[in-house]
Amino acid sequence: MEKVCFTRYIAPRSARYIAPRSARCISYGSRDRSIFLDKPVYLFIIIKMDKTVLNKIARSEGVSVEYLQESIRSGETVVPLNIKRRKIKKPTAIGKGLKTKVNANIGSSPDQVDVGYELEKLKVALEAGTDTVMDLSTGGDLYNIRKAILKKCSVPLGTVPIYQACVDVVKFKHKSIVEMSVDELFNAIEKHCEDGVDFITVHCGVTLESVERLREQGRLTDVVSRGGTFLIEWMVYNKKENPLYEYYDRLLDIAKEYEVTLSLGDGLRPGSLADATDRPQIQELIIIGELVDRARERGVQTMVEGPGHIPLNEVATNVMLEKKLCRNAPFYVLGPLVTDVAPGYDHITAAIGGASAAAYGTDFLCYVTPSEHLSLPTVEDVREGVVAMRIAAHAGDIAKGIANSDRWDHKMSNFRKHLKWDKMIKTAIDPKKAKEIRDRNPSKSKDVCTMCGEYCAIKHIGDIFKKPRR
Repeated sequence: MEKVCFTRYIAPRSARYIAPRSARCISYGSRDRSIFLDKPVYLFIIIKMDKTVLNKIARSEGVSVEYLQESIRSGETVVPLNIKRRKIKKPTAIGKGLKTKVNANIGSSPDQVDVGYELEKLKVALEAGTDTVMDLSTGGDLYNIRKAILKKCSVPLGTVPIYQACVDVVKFKHKSIVEMSVDELFNAIEKHCEDGVDFITVHCGVTLESVERLREQGRLTDVVSRGGTFLIEWMVYNKKENPLYEYYDRLLDIAKEYEVTLSLGDGLRPGSLADATDRPQIQELIIIGELVDRARERGVQTMVEGPGHIPLNEVATNVMLEKKLCRNAPFYVLGPLVTDVAPGYDHITAAIGGASAAAYGTDFLCYVTPSEHLSLPTVEDVREGVVAMRIAAHAGDIAKGIANSDRWDHKMSNFRKHLKWDKMIKTAIDPKKAKEIRDRNPSKSKDVCTMCGEYCAIKHIGDIFKKPRR
């Protein structure tokens, strides 16, 4: 056995976490594919994967493999990649100093079950450039839906196992959600990990104390997290602690066995601006921060989920709080939506919040579609949601200074200056839509568009500057 001893530990200046004394010496199996801790560091994260995976990610990010390894070790970056899915086409890293990533949610509901249609959504999401996908199915044969999506998914796939646990209890065992046993919940979690899911949302930070605080304080929209609501219903009825919190070590054992990344869900996230950044939300975040520490001590990768509905002026505060309380764990937010009044356009409200969140340091944005708050999304909704959030992520990357993030913009501007329309369209974030719009209303002259026609500013100024000075 290889041993890594921390008895002469010296943390770098950037270190935010020091391992407890009782855990400073740890052993790992000497696998050929392991990235071993080859010098004193301040976390025990170890990723057993072929180095070609990290090389591939490092090249796409424009960083060194050494930087990526160190960031993974520190817990500031995660690579969601189940031990059973090492050969996926597009692995990704989420975290410090890397491009902001985008997730697309797909999945069935009790009202609409069509595996083929969900696979079509998956295809469109991948074509639109999503970095990860989550299967949030709650209707039909959840196992076969997940299996079909895993087979076709070329990027990391996430799920919320409590959905399956609750649905199975109701559908197959003819019990209520509150009658679900602890073993039934953890069996569902293990099944998802065994199937090859790369990251799972688990609402471990919802506790009896935080639920009581929520009840005493009151909220406009109470609880909008489906997983959070399932757990609260179970806890209140049974007068018992959240199993995901009480038996957190059991969860860590499963995650470590399959090298699944834990996405610590915010079951008490605000569902309206009025409830943003309140006491229950922050208490849950404090608990999640403590759970991040425990996961890191066990060598399990974690990221932290965030709201939700937040006024634009509170976005920076929420990012700062997560980074402080969770020791710079990657932050994964839903949007956030910065107004409550735009159903049908919530992909726009989320993109506004997402750009701000990314600029302030958020690492991972979950898309929102035009169907949010209204219905299950269509294939076209999925495409629009991915593109809108990719725009937000890219704008955020420019603002926070991700290396070379503005090269794409410089390239586009250069083509615009020279009126190279074909190259402009190919460079666009959504070339198909750009071409459709240009083709549907062509100008009389091929080198301009119908907005200005013969009075095109770029064409005129170009002609002026080409003339010799008198």
